[in-house]
Amino acid sequence: MTNQNALKPLAPHAHAPAETACCGNSACGSATTAPIAAVDTADVPKGALLFRIPTMDCAVEESEIRRALEPVRGISGLRFRLGERTMAITADDGALPDALAAIRKAGFKPEPLNEVAGGQPTAGGTARATGFMTPKLLRLVAALVLAIAAETISFLAPEGAGFTAVEMALALGAIGLAGLDTYKKGFAALVRGRLNINALMAVAVTGAFLIGQWPEAAMVMALYAIAEMIEARAVDRARNAIQGLLALAPEQAEVRQPDGSWKTAKADTVALGAVVRIRPGERVPLDGVVTQGTSAIDQAPVTGESIPVDKSAGDAVFAGTINQTGALEFRVTAVAANTTLARIIHAVEEAQGSRAPTQRFVDKFASVYTPAVFVLAIAVAVLTPWLMGWTWLQAIYKALVLLVIACPCALVISTPVTVVSALASAARRGILIKGGTYLEEARKLKAVALDKTGTITEGKPRLVESSLIGVAADKDAVFAIAASIAGRSDHPVSKAIAEGLKLEALEVGDFTALPGRGVQATHEGRGYVLGNHRLIEERGLCTPALEAELKRHEEAGRTVTLLASGQEVLALFAVADTIKPSSQAAMAELRALGVTPVMLTGDNAATARAIGAHAGIDDVRGNLLPEEKLNAVKALQQRHGVAGMVGDGINDAPALAQANIGFAMGGAGTDTAMEAADVVIMNDDLRRLPETIRLSRRAHSVLRQNITLALGIKSAFFVLAVFGSATMWMAVFADMGASLLVVANGLRLMRTPKTSEGN
Repeated sequence: MTNQNALKPLAPHAHAPAETACCGNSACGSATTAPIAAVDTADVPKGALLFRIPTMDCAVEESEIRRALEPVRGISGLRFRLGERTMAITADDGALPDALAAIRKAGFKPEPLNEVAGGQPTAGGTARATGFMTPKLLRLVAALVLAIAAETISFLAPEGAGFTAVEMALALGAIGLAGLDTYKKGFAALVRGRLNINALMAVAVTGAFLIGQWPEAAMVMALYAIAEMIEARAVDRARNAIQGLLALAPEQAEVRQPDGSWKTAKADTVALGAVVRIRPGERVPLDGVVTQGTSAIDQAPVTGESIPVDKSAGDAVFAGTINQTGALEFRVTAVAANTTLARIIHAVEEAQGSRAPTQRFVDKFASVYTPAVFVLAIAVAVLTPWLMGWTWLQAIYKALVLLVIACPCALVISTPVTVVSALASAARRGILIKGGTYLEEARKLKAVALDKTGTITEGKPRLVESSLIGVAADKDAVFAIAASIAGRSDHPVSKAIAEGLKLEALEVGDFTALPGRGVQATHEGRGYVLGNHRLIEERGLCTPALEAELKRHEEAGRTVTLLASGQEVLALFAVADTIKPSSQAAMAELRALGVTPVMLTGDNAATARAIGAHAGIDDVRGNLLPEEKLNAVKALQQRHGVAGMVGDGINDAPALAQANIGFAMGGAGTDTAMEAADVVIMNDDLRRLPETIRLSRRAHSVLRQNITLALGIKSAFFVLAVFGSATMWMAVFADMGASLLVVANGLRLMRTPKTSEGN
């Protein structure tokens, strides 16, 4: 049964973004045509006001807003959520107008979301058109038509034919329709001393217009704005993959009333402890524990399990999962804002805010690269007429082409899109990665330490072998007596025997527990004991043959229980914590990836060796205390460099925290273990471990491809811009084409590969 509080303590890993150069393009904050998503107000501080900022889509713009608010006094708290494009601000009444004015001055438009009902904004933010022919798209199409008309007149009309004024008017109309937002944001950036794409485009288009290249200036602005919108929609695909999880949980639930009747209510109004009913084919609206009914539940949306899980009274159900076969009633254990699904979404959104190592490098590179190219463009405009004999108009034009191609959009956008796509893909597979850092670091793992109980094994004893010892005994009768006596005991081993035999209970009397040894009872006037090796020895019933059999089982790591009458031992039952079906495959996949698995357990060495041999682990270490597990992980780090730890218990928390990457079992795991871990495997399937490593390697490969592609295209166009015949509209195509290519390449990670991939 899955832990109801599997994600409750997940600590947010978002950090304040570093100061970086923002590309400023659509993918990084101009997706104004995106639909309004549900707004989660669960963690909005008391007294804070919530605002949507439509053009805030990346950590860079969060950084710009934070910097714009630094001079404003009276602000006591800020909370950003980039996936929803929202900001919660806690400020004095007198400071709030100044804060909003500072945000607007920085080029952003905060929209108040003061009233929120059912997770949807009811004031301030008005839903935008989401159809194909939106007002913005119509405006951009009109701008493109005007720009094409200006280019056509320039190309076809003979000089001196009097079309100059018409050509200029058409160009101005195109720039006005497509470029007003760009000019506003570009001017705001220049005032703040920032060189983003809007500033570069504003300077380039203005310069082209001033030197008489009116049609080209219009075409550049129209193409840029259209490509910007297309790119924004492509980037939203990655973010919507996470926001789309919200739609998995139905908005309404059928709740039992005090008089026993049933009434449909909004899911976010259902209180803890309420009883909810779901029918076959319906989605579970809230987390809960089944109180009545049996059914199979498809848990793939939450845990990634491909096979439906049988549920009955006492089992946990999760919001967003699908009831398949029977009607169920369950008691609500988490309100809508705190369901497992909601916490998964929140944790992934927080993970998006943390900056992966490659992203930090790219942002730092871009902060130097953009000003450097701007200086280069000025040098080309000023020096080449003297050094290379170009005319001033030629030199200025080539400098303007450089400004257009200088935008680091493709470079900057390549990392967050790739990371978000990978995080979303992992979440859909039941792998919760708490940040881009851990996504990138997983590919470096050379060794992984694994706890035994609940990680490699099922975590509870099962009957693995039963045999008749008494020569003249009736097997069915003996096993029925053993099952009946075991069924009266609360001991885990006795429960495992009763569940394993699955026989109809007989009447037993005089049931008595024998602490540390077993139990005794009578059936039809005859006395029996069901106990351990020690109890049988005390009764003088051991024989050399029995001792040999007991030794065989003990060496295999099994716990042996014996049924005996007053005169002889009748039957033997071997109980063991069996390994999960996925463990052997997971260990084989780890070795194929070049990762060494190591078992660390507090169990005795014999049991550890037996389980290790069965799972395919050569390096097995038993009898370890929590501190010794911690030291073992340190030793693995010294030997292999980068080591991980997988566990599910409180005693695993120190080792999980010490490891370069800690993996916690989300199903059977404790809250402490999952808080200490960096990755949570929701369905306890160890095959998700090598899958995480493969995803990390694929993500790293895509990141390298994107960076190479972005820099390669820009390098080629630099040469063409200075020494060839590249034009401004060609530069726009190259720059935005590169951006769209890296976005599309990053989105490939959303697809789950059909076969294991090494990179």
